[in-house]
Amino acid sequence: MSRLRFGAFIAPHHVIGQNPTAALQRDLELVEHLDRLDFDEVWIGEHHSAGSEIIASPEIFIAAAAERTKRIKLGTGVTSLSYHNPLWVADRMVLLDHLTRGRVMLGVGPGSLPTDSSMIGLDPTECRELLEEHLDIVVRLLNGESVTATTRTHTLVDAQLQLRPYSHPMFDIVVAGVASPTGPRLAGKHGLGLLSIGATMSPDGYDALGKHFGIMEERAEAFGTEVNRDQWRLVCPMHIAETLEQAREDVRYGLGAWVEYFGKTAAFPHFGSGGASMDMMIEYMNDSGMGIIGTVDQARELIGRLQEQTGGFGSMLMMATDWANPAATRRSFELIANEVAPHFQGQSQPLYDAAARAGQSHERHSKAQLDAIEHMAKKYEAEVAATS
Repeated sequence: MSRLRFGAFIAPHHVIGQNPTAALQRDLELVEHLDRLDFDEVWIGEHHSAGSEIIASPEIFIAAAAERTKRIKLGTGVTSLSYHNPLWVADRMVLLDHLTRGRVMLGVGPGSLPTDSSMIGLDPTECRELLEEHLDIVVRLLNGESVTATTRTHTLVDAQLQLRPYSHPMFDIVVAGVASPTGPRLAGKHGLGLLSIGATMSPDGYDALGKHFGIMEERAEAFGTEVNRDQWRLVCPMHIAETLEQAREDVRYGLGAWVEYFGKTAAFPHFGSGGASMDMMIEYMNDSGMGIIGTVDQARELIGRLQEQTGGFGSMLMMATDWANPAATRRSFELIANEVAPHFQGQSQPLYDAAARAGQSHERHSKAQLDAIEHMAKKYEAEVAATS
């Protein structure tokens, strides 16, 4: 395994009633903030209804964010591939790959909101079946093939991309996994990465994570592909503050609206809140392993537990939420970047080791410093005496 990467998953969720233009600007500013903090990647969602997740095109958002950032990688998290012509999805991503000089990533899924798919006459089962059909086409197109195919929504005749990707041989492609085996099945079939969005959002979250990679390995063996834990990304909602008390106070700003949305509007059947009161919601979040509302130490503990339970993964993505106000949210990401990520990226221990070595030799070096000062003082006295 390579160093653990850190990033954010921006659905985004915003409290209904806020200025949507200002909310979108805050999302762009958050991506800029993450870039400055040296986060590795950020993923942007696609939604069309329900009022809280207001980015309709992650590709357009990524184009805007790319002009504001320097190094962070930008992914569609996810493109609802079942809704779209697979030829145009592949073509747009290749364009973005060139415009970003290789900083783009493609995440695909069936679409998470039934209120989205119902507007174009699709039900959740059809969306999952279409995802497989359309992903097969996207992979073939990106591999340079000419494709003639008919799905239940689109027809392609000798379809082919006119541009090859900027990335060599290909930008990262990941499939979303929430509650069903759909995502891991397809990731294994094509040898792609997996974006586990909902596995920590259910009481048996850790078991679900284990099943995800097991399904990937089984499908990879069946289709003669390879899967890599380094391309496995886990998404976890998290808000960190200097103290547990401060974190709990911070999330009173918007945790209730977030729980209400995902529990009653977004149709996540595996989501629970643990109770009606704010304190009960916070306790449930921490005790169930669904996420963390707390301190740096709690964040480290959860990530370490996820590593042990899963056998390892490549990226830890914080689900960006409006649990706290914008300033507290930015501070949470600062704490994660400065005090959590280095613990898992091999940056902290060498500094502790260097400090320990310096401490062990402190007495010897202090004496040498004092001897040097005494030597120079005597030298100066001798120079004065020689000129008087």
